[in-house]
Amino acid sequence: MNSLIIPCSSCNAKNRIPAAKQHLSPKCGKCGTLLNVKINAVPVELTDSDFQPFVSGAQLPVMVDFYSPTCGPCKAITPLITSLSKEYLGKVIITKIDTSSNPGTAMHYKIRGVPSLLFFKNGQVVDQVVGAPPEQQLRQKLDSL
Repeated sequence: MNSLIIPCSSCNAKNRIPAAKQHLSPKCGKCGTLLNVKINAVPVELTDSDFQPFVSGAQLPVMVDFYSPTCGPCKAITPLITSLSKEYLGKVIITKIDTSSNPGTAMHYKIRGVPSLLFFKNGQVVDQVVGAPPEQQLRQKLDSL
């Protein structure tokens, strides 16, 4: 799983924050100051083994981007997904899962084409978008969560 290096605004200490915990308002390990994670926020990379525990245990709604690194439309929406992960930090957890490396989760949710976006609330699928949606449609879906 990926992690972020966040410098503390008070003491300049560098803090390693797991991406999966960036939404939990982390504090500096040295001085205890609340860290500004928003500018460094990234989508959380999930695998078949950690997908179900992460989504079912999430206190916030979760958006999952099912993608393939060789997919053109997937590459096209990556900057939007990254931007939204910064904007919606603390409101919605934005994640991604590579279907070519993690086919089990994709098969479980019957993902036949990528990109596919699934929206979870309380561990249950509440919405789905297949294909690369326009930015406004994606924002509406996230706002409705």
